[in-house]
Amino acid sequence: MDLKEIQNLIKFVANSGVAEVKLEMDDVKITIRTTLEGNVTETTYVQQMPAQATLQQAVAPQAVAPVAAAEAPVAENSHYITIKSPIIGTFYRKPSPDKPMFVEVGKTIAQGDVLCVIEAMKLFNEIESEISGKIVKILVDDMSPVEFDQPLFLVDPS
Repeated sequence: MDLKEIQNLIKFVANSGVAEVKLEMDDVKITIRTTLEGNVTETTYVQQMPAQATLQQAVAPQAVAPVAAAEAPVAENSHYITIKSPIIGTFYRKPSPDKPMFVEVGKTIAQGDVLCVIEAMKLFNEIESEISGKIVKILVDDMSPVEFDQPLFLVDPS
């Protein structure tokens, strides 16, 4: 988990109204506590945790979506870039039911283009592309729950 992802998580938790979020992954443990009066955020980082990955949240846990069987094609096509989910929530391919999809397989995207929306705690977060390229595969079904760092799209950067 890099600094940008941690900062985004802190901002997300502060804006969500949740009092506390605990996240444990491989060798990192993060606890974020917010107070509603002063909007003070306290973050604790602990390294060298056991290799067991767990996730605890102050809200009800969501079911884990099965990762699409895209692992084999990724190995064969290692020049593709995987765009992963920056947050936990529900994945939507279009902004509303009566609107067209943000992206389709074969569509050329540019840096900053909106690829999907992930709804978390009644907030709809637009997920923008950090790279330019062509969508090769969409790895998650519309309206499916997604986990943090779950692969969403395969992009051919060439």
